Amino acid sequence: MPETQTNTVKTLMIADDVVINKIHLIREQKVMLDSDLAELYGVETRRLKEQVRRNMIRFPEHFMFELTREEYDLILRSQNATLAHGAYSKYLPFAFTEHGVLMLSNVLKSEQAITMSIRIIE
Repeated sequence: MPETQTNTVKTLMIADDVVINKIHLIREQKVMLDSDLAELYGVETRRLKEQVRRNMIRFPEHFMFELTREEYDLILRSQNATLAHGAYSKYLPFAFTEHGVLMLSNVLKSEQAITMSIRIIE
């Protein structure tokens, strides 16, 4: 099977509840964290953040914002996943709104990112 078909099949095999559980309500907006999106898109978190920083003009505050330590700690406590999410990292995660998720697929430019973005938004 060609690589593009393999990526699409892999993306479609992720259960809906896995995607839904990665959506958080922060600042009265539904958002997804950079590490969760990186996992779903099949890229490293640092690569995702690198592309965002190179394309900051595409990510106004209503598309993406950096969490405060308090917001991040609240997410970690609610998930009881302190170590799994790297709570001790010195870098706070980016949170992406629905529009940010779609824009992110444009800067990552992989078929898996595009397919997963559409699925997340649907």
